[in-house]
Amino acid sequence: MYRYDTYDQTLVDERVAQFRDQMDRHLAGRLGEDEFRPLRLQNGLYIQKHAPMLRIAVPYGMLGSHQLRRLAAITRRYDRGYGHFSTRQNLQLNWPALEDVPSILAELAEVQMHAIQTSGNCIRNTTSDQFAGIAADEVEDPRPWCELIRQWSTLHPEFAFLPRKFKIAVSGAAEDRAAIQVHDIGLRLWRNEQDELKVRVLAGGGLGRTPMIGDVVRDDLPWQHLLTYLEACVRVYNQFGRRDNKFKARIKILVKALGIEEFRRRVEAEWAHLKDGPQTLTPAAVTAARGHFPEPERRPVGDTAIADFERLRAENRAFARFVTNNVTDHRVPGYKAVTLSLKRREHAPGDVTADQMEAVADLADRFSFGEIRVTHEQNLVLSDVPVDDLEMLWRELDALGIANPTVGTLNDIICCPGGDFCSLANAVSIPIAQALQERFEDLDFLYDLGPLDLNISGCMNACGHHHVGHIGILGVDKKGEEYYQVSLGGNSTDDASLGKILGPSFFREDVPDVIDKVLEVYVEQRHEDERFLDTYRRIGLKPFKERVYAK
Repeated sequence: MYRYDTYDQTLVDERVAQFRDQMDRHLAGRLGEDEFRPLRLQNGLYIQKHAPMLRIAVPYGMLGSHQLRRLAAITRRYDRGYGHFSTRQNLQLNWPALEDVPSILAELAEVQMHAIQTSGNCIRNTTSDQFAGIAADEVEDPRPWCELIRQWSTLHPEFAFLPRKFKIAVSGAAEDRAAIQVHDIGLRLWRNEQDELKVRVLAGGGLGRTPMIGDVVRDDLPWQHLLTYLEACVRVYNQFGRRDNKFKARIKILVKALGIEEFRRRVEAEWAHLKDGPQTLTPAAVTAARGHFPEPERRPVGDTAIADFERLRAENRAFARFVTNNVTDHRVPGYKAVTLSLKRREHAPGDVTADQMEAVADLADRFSFGEIRVTHEQNLVLSDVPVDDLEMLWRELDALGIANPTVGTLNDIICCPGGDFCSLANAVSIPIAQALQERFEDLDFLYDLGPLDLNISGCMNACGHHHVGHIGILGVDKKGEEYYQVSLGGNSTDDASLGKILGPSFFREDVPDVIDKVLEVYVEQRHEDERFLDTYRRIGLKPFKERVYAK
C-alpha cells in the first residue's frame, strides 16, 4: 500500500501545525465561528448534535495494520472506544473534544494519516473498489490512479472553495463496486481492442435531495490526459455552479440545467487550454505511482491445500455459509479476499470497537500481509488470505463477533448515524436497522431471498445511500414526528437506478412489517433464481404497493 514520501509527510505535518494555531485562536476568541467554520471543515471537523465529529481519511479504502492500531488507540484516548466506518470508506469519531482535535491529527500524522478535505466545499477523499488490485475481474488496478488524483486534488488552490462538496470514485473492474454513476465524477478504466487504456468519464451523479445518475462526458479519454480533463471538469463547475442556493449547488444541477451536450462542450473548450500541459501524465509518473502498490510476497498454495479447503467447506455447514457470503475470488489461485461483517444488532452498522480494531490488525498481520480494506458497504476486508488459512481465520473472526455470514444479504444493512448523532437528521436510523436485523435474522430465510441491498438514511442528505438500495428507507419529519418513507428498485452497480417511493410514510414501529410485506410479494412473484431487483423491474411497483397499503 502507499507510503508517504518526504513531501507528503511535510505537507501533513505542516497542516497539523497550521490547524493547531487556528484552533488555539478560535478557543481564545480571536477567530470567530464564521471564519473558523471553513477551516475546521477542510480538516474534517464538524459540530454535530451532541459533540464534534471528526472524519478521518482512508484514501481509496486502504489501511495498514499499524494505522488501524493507531485508530484504536485514538478512540480510547479521545473518544468512547469505538469508531464508525462510512460509505465513503472513511472513519468517523463521534465524541472528540474540540480542543483535542489538533492532537488527534498529530497522532494520525505519525502513521501517515490525516483528515484533510474529508469535509468542506472541496474535492473530497477519492474512493474505489474494495477489491482493487486483487479482483478476478479487474482490467486495471485503480489504486495508482486514485493516488495520482489524491496528489492533484489535495490542497488544490483553485478548488478550495467550490460551490459545494465534490466526490470522485474510480473503478477498474468489469463490475462496478465503487458506485461511480452516483458520484460528482465517476471514472471507469477500460481497455480497447488494441489493449490501450482508456477512461470513461461520467459527471453529474449524486444522491441527496435531487438524486441523479451521472452522464458520460467522455467515453475514451486517453489515460495521459486524466488529470487535465478532471481539471477542466472541475473548472467548469467552479465557474458556472450555483452559489446562491446550497441545495442547487452540486455539479449534478449544473449538468441537468445545461444538458450533457452543453456541459461537454464547455469542458472540451476549457480542456483545450490544459491539454498537453504540465499536468499531462507520463509513463514514468504512472510507473512511479504503481510502484507504491507492490505485490506482496505470496507463498504458493498448492492443489492439495485447495482440495483440503473444499473438503472443509463441504463438511462444515457454518464454514460453508461464511465462505459463500463473505469470501470473494482472488486473481491469484489459492488466495481469497475475506469480508469482515460490521453488522451486529448491538452496534450501529459500520461501528467497530477499539478492541476489535486491534484484533483485526493482528489478524491482518497473520493472514493478509498487514493490509485491511474498508468497503462502501461499511465492512472491512482482509485482501490476501491463503485458502489453507481460511478456516482458522473464520474461527477467530467468529470469536470476535465479526464473522456474520450475511454479507450481501438483507441483513448487511448500509446505515448512516441518523438522529442519534447527526444534527441534520430528521429521524433516527440505527434503531430501524437494529429492528430489521432482529426481525430478519434467520439465515435460511436470508439466503433464500438472495442478494438484497437495504439502505437507510436519516434525512435527505442520503448519507446511507437509500436512493440506490434495492429497498431504501428514508427518515422524514412530519410536524416534529419521525416517519419513514420506503422506496424500491434502486441500484448502485453497472445498471444503476434510483428507487421509486412506495407511497405515504410509516410510523417507526411499522417499518419491519412493511418490509415483511414487500418481501412476501417478492417471494410469491419471483421466478426461479431471480434476484429481488430483477423481480421488481419485471413486475413494477404496483404489486408491492397494493400489498403494503391493503386494508
